[in-house]
Amino acid sequence: MILRGRRTIQMQHDLTQGSISQRLLGMAAFIGLGLLFQTLYFLIDLYFVGSVGPDALAGVGLAGVVFFLVMAAAQMVSVGSLSLIARAIGAKDFSQVDGVYRQSMLLSVGLFLLTLALGYGLGGLAIDALAADPGTAGQGRAYLYGFLPALALMFPTGAMGAALRAAGVVRPTMLIQTATVLLNAVLAPVLIAGWGSGAPLGAFGAGLASSVAAVAGLLGSVWLFGRVQTLMSAPLRLDRPSPAVLSRIVGIGLPSAIEFLLMFLTMGVVYSVIRNFGSEAQAGFGVGSRVMQAVFLPAMAISFAVAPVAGQNFGAGLPDRVRRTVRDAALMSSALMACLTALCLWEADLLVAPFAPDPAVAEVAATYLRIVSLNFIGTGLIFTASGAFQALGDTRPALVGGVLRLIVFTSAAFWISAQPWAKLEHLWWASAASALLQAVVALLFLRDQLKRKLAGLAPKAGTLAGA
Repeated sequence: MILRGRRTIQMQHDLTQGSISQRLLGMAAFIGLGLLFQTLYFLIDLYFVGSVGPDALAGVGLAGVVFFLVMAAAQMVSVGSLSLIARAIGAKDFSQVDGVYRQSMLLSVGLFLLTLALGYGLGGLAIDALAADPGTAGQGRAYLYGFLPALALMFPTGAMGAALRAAGVVRPTMLIQTATVLLNAVLAPVLIAGWGSGAPLGAFGAGLASSVAAVAGLLGSVWLFGRVQTLMSAPLRLDRPSPAVLSRIVGIGLPSAIEFLLMFLTMGVVYSVIRNFGSEAQAGFGVGSRVMQAVFLPAMAISFAVAPVAGQNFGAGLPDRVRRTVRDAALMSSALMACLTALCLWEADLLVAPFAPDPAVAEVAATYLRIVSLNFIGTGLIFTASGAFQALGDTRPALVGGVLRLIVFTSAAFWISAQPWAKLEHLWWASAASALLQAVVALLFLRDQLKRKLAGLAPKAGTLAGA
C-alpha cells in the first residue's frame, strides 16, 4: 500500500512540497486560462447576438442570470468533493479519494437531470417575470432553451474538474475548455446569424452552439480523465449512494452553493430594480457584469488554486504551509486586482465596445464597470478567503458575508429606486459599498478560522518533515 501510495502520488502533484508561490502561480495560470475559456462561451454569444438588437442582447443577459442558479448547485458538488479529496490526498488516504469522487459523480448525474426538468418546465416563467418587455422575454426564453443542456452538463464536467484540481492536475482541463470554446466560436455565427447555412436561429442558436460545445467537452473530459491521474479511474462509473459521504460533500459545499445563490438573487434584484430604466439598462448591466467576470479571472484563478494547495497541506498536517498559502495568495490577488482596477477606470469603454454596439447600452456598461472596479481588491480578498475556507472544510463563514451583502445591497437598491432622483449610478455605488463590507467580514472570519483550525495541527504519518 505504501509503495502504491508513493507511485500514485508521483503521477499526480504533491502540493505539500516545493515552493508555495510557484505552486499557486503554476496552478493559477492553467486555471485562469480555463476560466477565461469558460467565460468566453457567454462573451462569444454576447458578441454575435449584439448584432441582432438590444432586445436580444438584454434577453441573453437576462437568461444568464439562470447561470448563477445552476452554478450554485454545481458549486455545492465541486467545493465539497474538492475539499475532501484534497485533504485525503494530503493524508495519503487514497481509498477515500476514489470513494468521494464516485459519490460526487452520482450527485452530479441527479442534478443534471433535475436541471433539465426544471429549466424547460419553469425557466420561461422566470424570464417573463424579470424581463422589461415582451421582446426581451422572448429572446431570453429562446436563448435559455438552447443553453440549458450546456448548463446541465456543468455538473458531471465540474465533478471531474474538481477531482483533478484537488490532485493538482489543471492543464488537461484547460486544454479541453480551449477546444470547446473554439468549437463554440465556429458554431456561433453559423447558428446565430446563419453564416453558410442561410437559417439564422438568433438567440436560440447562441445557446445551442454552447450546448453542442459542452457535449464535446464532456466527451473529451471522460477520455482524458484516467490518462492524467491514477487515483480515480472509470469517471462515469457510479457506486451505490453512501449517505455518510454524500452528507459530507453537501455539508461542505452547501454554504458555497447558497453563497452563489445569493449572487443569483442579487442579479435578480438588479434586473428587477432597473427594469423601469428600459431594455438598454438591462442590456448594459448584462454586458458590464459579464465583462467584469472576465476581468476577475486572474484573482479567481489564484483563489481556485488556494483550495487544493492549502487543502493538501491541511490534510498532511502542515499548518505553516497553509498560512503561507493564504498569505501569498492574498498578496498576489491584491496586486492583480489593483492593476485591473486601473484598467477598468481608464479603458472601460474599450472593454465593453465589442459586446455593446448600441451607444446607450455601451454607456451603461462602461459606467457600471468603472464604479464597481473600485471594490476589485476587496473582491479578490473575498475570493482568497473563500478558497481558504474550502481547504479548511468549513465554508459557512463565506456564506455569512454573502448574506450580509445581499441584505445591505437589496435594502439600499429598493430604497434608491423609489426616490425621484434615482439614477443607475446610485445602484452601482450601493453594489460597490456592499462588496467592501463583505470583504471586511470575510477577512475577520478567515483570521479566526486559521487561528482555531491550525492550532495543534501536526504532520501526519508519512509526511516528509522537510515539507
